[in-house]
Amino acid sequence: MEFTVLPDCPAAGRSAAELRAAQRIDHASGRPWIVGAWPEDEVTVVEAGPRRMVLLGRTRLDQAATTAALGRMRSLHDVDTLASRLPGLFHLAVSMDGRTRVQGSVAGVRQIFTAEVHRVTVAASGMEPLLRLTDAGLDETVLAARLLAPGGAPWPLSLRTVRRGIDTLATGHWLELDTDGRSRQRRWWRLPEASLSLAQGAEAVRSALSEAITTRVRPDRTISADLSGGLDSTSLCFLADEAGADLVTYHVMPLDHANEDTAWARKAAAMLPQARHHMLSADRAENLFDVGYTADHTHLAPEGPSTWASGLAHVRDLAKRATTDGSSLHLTGFGGDELFGRMPACAWSLARANPGSGLKLVNRYRLANRWSLGATVRALADRSTFAQNLTAVAARISAPPARLDEPDFGWVFAPRMPAWATPDAVAAVRKLFTTAATETPEPLDADRAHHQALASIVFEGKTVRQVNTVVADTGTVWDAPFLDDRVLEAALSTRIDQRLAAGRFKPLLTSAVRGIVPADILDRRDKGEFSAEAFRGLERNRARLLELCEDSQLARLGLIDPAAFRSAVLNPGPMSHHLHPIETTVACESWLRTHSQPHPHDTGERT
Repeated sequence: MEFTVLPDCPAAGRSAAELRAAQRIDHASGRPWIVGAWPEDEVTVVEAGPRRMVLLGRTRLDQAATTAALGRMRSLHDVDTLASRLPGLFHLAVSMDGRTRVQGSVAGVRQIFTAEVHRVTVAASGMEPLLRLTDAGLDETVLAARLLAPGGAPWPLSLRTVRRGIDTLATGHWLELDTDGRSRQRRWWRLPEASLSLAQGAEAVRSALSEAITTRVRPDRTISADLSGGLDSTSLCFLADEAGADLVTYHVMPLDHANEDTAWARKAAAMLPQARHHMLSADRAENLFDVGYTADHTHLAPEGPSTWASGLAHVRDLAKRATTDGSSLHLTGFGGDELFGRMPACAWSLARANPGSGLKLVNRYRLANRWSLGATVRALADRSTFAQNLTAVAARISAPPARLDEPDFGWVFAPRMPAWATPDAVAAVRKLFTTAATETPEPLDADRAHHQALASIVFEGKTVRQVNTVVADTGTVWDAPFLDDRVLEAALSTRIDQRLAAGRFKPLLTSAVRGIVPADILDRRDKGEFSAEAFRGLERNRARLLELCEDSQLARLGLIDPAAFRSAVLNPGPMSHHLHPIETTVACESWLRTHSQPHPHDTGERT
């Protein structure tokens, strides 16, 4: 699915003509409004006189009630009420009295991109249409920030695109286009107050998850899913089975024999006899550390290099297998750790939400992680604002990685630039941080743990969205029900001391799915670890990785020292975190080699 949203003004018609889209929905004025290509069964059009609402994606609504509600609305702001109730994953657009509202999902799985074309703002579901309409050049500073590891640049820098003149919609906002084609972003969504008990939260999560799955299951559709053996993906498989899905699952056996994922996946598969299950060899060629983008992926990643690019071969292989098995939708457990597990700042928030039980739980974390008492107390006492923390992180991006036994309860994950990044690259990225601290001084939520969870959820949403650009030609869409607006609201509306009840693994999720997921499966208390796959991939692909050091495009831009990078590939270090900066550098270098050429749909001179 790919589409462009145009304002209700004469100048927008020129963009519609240039795009030459296969499908089109008009404003009441007759001017082009939404142009692109989409499955007919994933588009819902609601009309109330001259007012029009379009939902593109998977959701469920009462057509008559929605039509009546649309007719009663006095402004585009009134759409908030409807948008806050609908389940599923979708884009929403409304045309009313010459003005347009368009938005994606909170996590950004469905995102809105904007650019100025022919002196009016044009919005799109992805960057591809805007690249066809503009001469958007590479932003080398944003590209340099993609070298940060682990995890890349933190929010809000994670929202920046690598193309000048193309922007993303801010988290929790909708875009307004007026009759002159001017635009304004308006915030409509904030995380509800965390007030639910464990029992209340579990009921809310169960209802939201069940509805999320129901919107995706159809009698004529085969659904595939990860069955890693972990609690998140396994729960989705049982929920899909409960909803009557024709289910196909895939499990990739880990290399490390101490990893119990396969044993748990086999146990779950035996309890899902109606589904078809595939166990993929741990030694299959599509390992989890590859060379990123190759000539086969030219222009398949218009948003820029992604941190998961080293797993591209794995993702595409799985998508092709799913398509062969008849699936057009593949479920993953992305977002489960953020909603139901422990984020680093949870200790800081727990100590304030419930000092009695919270501090006891923090001490358990301290002992498990071997944090010193003094360092833990200092981290808990920190009172820095989000902007102050972002500035402090900026000052440390060129420092060696933090010690693993030092707690960090700050607002922002603290990534580092690779040791082979040039001083100019480090300085440019540092300025991005300090500018962001000034321009976006407020976090996603007033609570640190909630901000971290939401920032990570936005990262996961971006990952799912970008995966779908590189597997689009396979016919299978990657999907993550945990990232639906209603699901993340239900989970994060539960009090933190209830979400992280002492002595239990993911208590909110296990309580929510109990009775659907067998009790034996819910007994698992750990997660698998996959550093063996990363080191094996590096060993297998070292020669191909070293080729990226020759005539490095990143070096040509003045961003890295290729000799230092080559040395790291030859001698990465003994710990898995030593591979993170290699992964981001490989992603950026391979992306430049496959995406820096003129865009194939370039239409020439523009005004």
